[in-house]
Amino acid sequence: MLKKLLLLFFFFTINAFAQQPADSIPAKNTLQEVIISNYHVNDSLLNAPASIGVLSAAQLQRNNLSDISPVLNTLPGVFMQSGGINTNRISIRGIGARTPYGTNKIRAFYGSIPLTSGDSETTIEDIDLEIIDQVEVIKGPLSSLYGAGLGGAILLSPKLAAASGSTGRVSSTHGSFGLMKNTIGYSLNTETASLNLSYHKLETGGYRDNSAYNREGVTLAGELFRRENSKLTYFGNYTYMKAFIPSSIDKATFENNPRAAAFTWNASKGYEQYDSYLGGLAYDWKATNWLKNSTSVFVNFKQSYEPRPFDILTQDTKAWGARTHFFGDFKLREMKSQFIAGLEYFNDGFKGGTYANLYQDNNGQGSLQGDRLTGSEQKRDFINAFAQLRVQLSRKFEMQAGLNYNKTQFELDNTFPAEATSSESYSYKGIWSPQVSLLYKPSKWQTVYASVSRGFSLPAIEETLTANGTINPNIKPENGYNFEVGGKFYLLDKNLYAEISLYRMQIKDLLVAQRVGNDQYVGVNAGETLHQGIEASLNYNWQLGTDLALRPYAAASIGKYEFKEFVNNGIDYSDNNLTGVPNNKINAGFTLLIPKGLYLSADYYYVDRLPLNDANSLYADGYNLLNAKAGWRHELFKGFLAHISAGVNNATDTRYASMVLVNATGVNGASPRYYYPGLPVNYYGNVSVSYSF
Repeated sequence: MLKKLLLLFFFFTINAFAQQPADSIPAKNTLQEVIISNYHVNDSLLNAPASIGVLSAAQLQRNNLSDISPVLNTLPGVFMQSGGINTNRISIRGIGARTPYGTNKIRAFYGSIPLTSGDSETTIEDIDLEIIDQVEVIKGPLSSLYGAGLGGAILLSPKLAAASGSTGRVSSTHGSFGLMKNTIGYSLNTETASLNLSYHKLETGGYRDNSAYNREGVTLAGELFRRENSKLTYFGNYTYMKAFIPSSIDKATFENNPRAAAFTWNASKGYEQYDSYLGGLAYDWKATNWLKNSTSVFVNFKQSYEPRPFDILTQDTKAWGARTHFFGDFKLREMKSQFIAGLEYFNDGFKGGTYANLYQDNNGQGSLQGDRLTGSEQKRDFINAFAQLRVQLSRKFEMQAGLNYNKTQFELDNTFPAEATSSESYSYKGIWSPQVSLLYKPSKWQTVYASVSRGFSLPAIEETLTANGTINPNIKPENGYNFEVGGKFYLLDKNLYAEISLYRMQIKDLLVAQRVGNDQYVGVNAGETLHQGIEASLNYNWQLGTDLALRPYAAASIGKYEFKEFVNNGIDYSDNNLTGVPNNKINAGFTLLIPKGLYLSADYYYVDRLPLNDANSLYADGYNLLNAKAGWRHELFKGFLAHISAGVNNATDTRYASMVLVNATGVNGASPRYYYPGLPVNYYGNVSVSYSF
């Protein structure tokens, strides 16, 4: 199949070149070139020899301002499952699909601050969408700069003050199932400094039983001491969150009573609660005309408390780190070249424990903390050294090469009960991850690339443990090579942007989480998986009049994700479809801009069926979703902007599983609980005003 897709890709490429005169693009009323963050070796999406999905601030606010999954799922190759605002799993090209809970194998950053813990868990859903300027999703291990994770990296750019002077803004959103979000913000921008201060409160009663959600956050970001050759960027965030957990349900409950919570989670009124603090500083300075440096430091504290039916979990996590990199331009034998080279250090640790949950003796009042059951401490740290070089071989050809080196170690202390105390440490061998790519530019507005890269994924600490809690030194990191070709094209006088990529990645030493208790899993290196497919996207700008435009888009992911060699507990699953990810996904939609500031947008999603277990004996049904939104944006008088909008999600009231628990097992003879029901048809409205002075 891939050979046929390659032929189709090259036919499309040649045909596109034949139709488009080189460098003949008018400047007005066309699609704007997408700029990516300055942490890359270049800042142009068109010239990046990689598949990078980009979401602007306007796209992030395309839905109800409370949930990132609808907009993230418009990117081909990206699949974000959402069992609730606080319960998510992100997979990229099938990487990370088998994780029982949460997201791993993908690194994420907010500016220069990591959102991925030392235990490889990534959380982006508690960052307020209204303080994000842009999201970039690097697919696959193509970035040496961000740790060469198998799945890739997600970069969230903080929103800084945009306009000079002062701006105040207020926003309020209300919707179905008790959704309410209020935001107030102020920004200031002068010649030498800026600040952007924002507060938000988000709450919902929830569609399901025991699913109420409450979050508050304060964010401060800006720049200080701005000069021609230097600036200091600062960022701080505090988040409080309390989310009740309905958990997953079995098939019969999903079909007959999807609003129900899992019985024991409802009886115990299980929830997750935490206070989180993020802070960071970044100093950028220009040493010479050809050499610059960016150095950043960060801290992250999180205190969490999670009553569950089987116990109560407490964790106190502290992390800190630093990152520095030099970058610049030079000539290599008369060839224009750019480089980045740097070092990242990350250190985190936590103290935690579990307590008995006496909810059954609490007269229906929910969880009640009992005696201590376990106690543990963990310390984790790693070093990433990275370098990337871009060389312009000729007017039409350029090459990029990168290298990442990772060295990780951790310590584990079991501190309770006294008869089970222990102390262990372990260090993985250093991992080298190279990357090389070649870019061809037939014209200024069209590029074709090919790349080869190696990535890895370290086990979570829990996956490195045996059933009795000691470290298993035989566990290996997952690793694999990614082969990719692709092209990016501006066509039709730069009114059409098309992107296509074909990839193949084979992952060795596949980590399999085997359940040995209610919330206890052990890891096993059990085989290989194969990830291959094609991704394509189109964006078109149809200017119908001076103030009238139609902007449709379409995106598709066609993949084949399978176990290449996989034997687990004596059962051979080789050649089965990979669990928890659909092979095919299609998105399409449009925005219609109408005179007087009116607009209408719609988004369509098709998700193919996906296997629920490694045996492929059960599948979650595929589904179709339709979202729509209409609004009015107008400057009532100078500096005063008003915006009113209303929307509907799941307009066809489709019943579907918005998230699944892969390889679920029934406890005490109960049916396995695979399903997290998605929201039925739901509505929302938003009013916002801002004043600049």
